[in-house]
Amino acid sequence: MGWHIRDRQLERSIGCVQLELGRSVDPQLFPHRLGDHDPPHSIDGNSHTIRLPIVSFSTPPFSTPPFSDEHDELRQSARGFIERELTPYAQQWEEERWFPNDVFPKLAAQGLLGLKYPEEYGGQGGDYLHEAVLIEELARTGSGGTAAGIGAHINIATPPIWKFGTEDQKQRYLVPAIRGEKIGALGITEPGAGSDVAALATRAERVDGGWVINGEKTYITNGVRADFIVTAVKTTAEGGHNGISFLIVERGEGVDSAKLEKLGWHASDTATIAFSDVFVPDENLLGELNEGFKLIMANFQWERLAMALGAVGAMQIAWERTADFARERQAFGRPLSGHQAIRHKLADLATSVHTCRCVTYDALRRFVAGEDPLKEVTMAKLLTQRAAFELMDDCLQIHGGAGYMREYWVERAARDARLGPIGGGSDEIMREILGRVLAL
Repeated sequence: MGWHIRDRQLERSIGCVQLELGRSVDPQLFPHRLGDHDPPHSIDGNSHTIRLPIVSFSTPPFSTPPFSDEHDELRQSARGFIERELTPYAQQWEEERWFPNDVFPKLAAQGLLGLKYPEEYGGQGGDYLHEAVLIEELARTGSGGTAAGIGAHINIATPPIWKFGTEDQKQRYLVPAIRGEKIGALGITEPGAGSDVAALATRAERVDGGWVINGEKTYITNGVRADFIVTAVKTTAEGGHNGISFLIVERGEGVDSAKLEKLGWHASDTATIAFSDVFVPDENLLGELNEGFKLIMANFQWERLAMALGAVGAMQIAWERTADFARERQAFGRPLSGHQAIRHKLADLATSVHTCRCVTYDALRRFVAGEDPLKEVTMAKLLTQRAAFELMDDCLQIHGGAGYMREYWVERAARDARLGPIGGGSDEIMREILGRVLAL
């Protein structure tokens, strides 16, 4: 398969020197860095730092299961494109409250909008592991809103069409979406129905040749820019689990969007979408009539796993940048990282990143192996979203007053991370799912 990704940037880990623990070491017999202490400090007279070989904490270790050399090559290439074409504009797009629509065709030209989709639809013929690489690397845009807008298109709007759509629907929506010519959104959440999906009230009435939709969706990512909205509607009077269907609604008469202002993700367009007597033809019914709840559940695991992967990527880059800052920033005559409190905090944060990656990769392995990893995916979503928010807060603290300033990336990262424990299923819903899975 061809990735069509150019200008690859290779990043190699620094080798790790393994120490045999549990055995005393005589500095006189081993004149290496173990004997190279900092001089006594002027305040307390103690030597605080033992200089050990530096071990890379890069993202992530190359060929870490379930990834292979092929995925590492994709990671290097995607990272180069993102850092060249997206990252430099993060602050500008935040201030403008919008990232340009031409980001999508640029991504498409690199093959990044169709990594997991078949070549017959313009995709790259890859799988979810290739998509997972991209999700992690999108954290390097430095803008949660930009990553969210791209992610909504490739991870929640187009997968239902790929899985449940007719051939005609795939040609009309999936193919141009992979080319970056049409932008998608998923419309499920409503003002009165968030986590309680079965309570949605947007109604589709049967008419000659199709349906007429009336109702409102809210908190919809890409809700302003989307050319089509994969929309959940009631198709029976009762609604509920057996009365929900999905219709693909094109932007047009009767479809009105209102952009919402929010704490974070400023570069993305989150919107309320009102449907007023919107006609949708029969051929835009996605999946089986009244079976929409199954469609919702079918994509929940990947959506939540994608959020976990995104959090892991964001945590990693935040740790790297904060550790660099701590090594460079001087306080009381030495770098911040020379102070035990900061050094230990960074060690704790590195442990949190690694733990979140391990839990998420375990769920990812099970997912791509065809298991039903409801427990593992739910745990990954629950663990990573709260951990990411707490890590960003700690990184901001290490930056001190500078971290509270808009000009610093960490101020934006802390705001962006707050959505994680809410979106895609709140922490409370994740715990409730786990309670049932664990027969509690």
